Amino acid sequence: MPKINVYLPDELADAVRAAGLSVSPICQRALEHAVRQANAMQAAVTQDLDSAEPALARFTDRARSAVRLAIEQARDAGEPNVSTARLLGGLLAEGGNLALEVLGALEIAPEQLTAALAGASSAEPGQGPDSALRFSEPAARALELTVAEAGVLGHNYVGCEHLLLGLVTEPDGTGGAVLRAAGAEPKLTRRAVAAALGGYNFLRAGQAGAADRITALLGQQLEQQLQPLVARIESLEARLAD
Repeated sequence: MPKINVYLPDELADAVRAAGLSVSPICQRALEHAVRQANAMQAAVTQDLDSAEPALARFTDRARSAVRLAIEQARDAGEPNVSTARLLGGLLAEGGNLALEVLGALEIAPEQLTAALAGASSAEPGQGPDSALRFSEPAARALELTVAEAGVLGHNYVGCEHLLLGLVTEPDGTGGAVLRAAGAEPKLTRRAVAAALGGYNFLRAGQAGAADRITALLGQQLEQQLQPLVARIESLEARLAD
C-alpha cells in the first residue's frame, strides 16, 4: 500500500498524540471525501448548476447567484471555461454579500477589483472533453477550497464570504492574484471574515445601519491586529532617524 506523508503543525501533532488517535484511517476518510469533492467539482457542468450535487449543495442563494453570474460572464465573453477571474467578477456583480463588507473593511473597493480584472487575462487551463462550459482547473480548486474554508469555520453552509476565502487561498488563478495584489492577504482576510460573521450574527435581527456597524467592527479589530506591527515599524524608523 502506498505511503503518503502528512505534515502537521506542532500543536496539532501534540494534540493528536495526547488523544491517542489513529492517524491513518482518519486521513484515509478525509482524503476519500476530498477526492469525491474534487471530482464532483471538476465534473460539474455549469449549464446544469442546480444538479451539480454534492459539489454545490450547501451554497447559499447569494453564493449560487455569484457563481451563476460568473457563468454568464464567461458565456457572454465566449470563453472555454469559467475562470477564477469570472468567479471574482460574479462575487462583485452579486452586489449584496458579506464578502463585499469584508473587502470594504480591508479598504478594497469593488471598483478597484473590477478595474484590475478588466486589465487581467481570464484564460486558465482546463476544459471538458465536450462542448459544455465547465470550471477551469484553478476555479474548480477555488470552489473546493471554498467548501473547505466553510468546514474549517464550522459552518454547514457555503456563503460568499467562503468563496472570497477560496479565491484568496487558491494560488494559481487570476482571481486570487488580483485579490492578493489589492491587499487581501489570506490570513488577514480569514480573520476579517471571522470578525464579520461575528458582527453579522450579533446584528442580523435587522437593525438599521447593520452593514455600517459590521464594517466599523471589522475596522476596529483589524486596527487592533495591526497595532503591534505599526509600533515595530515606528520603532525601526525612529532608530534609523537617529
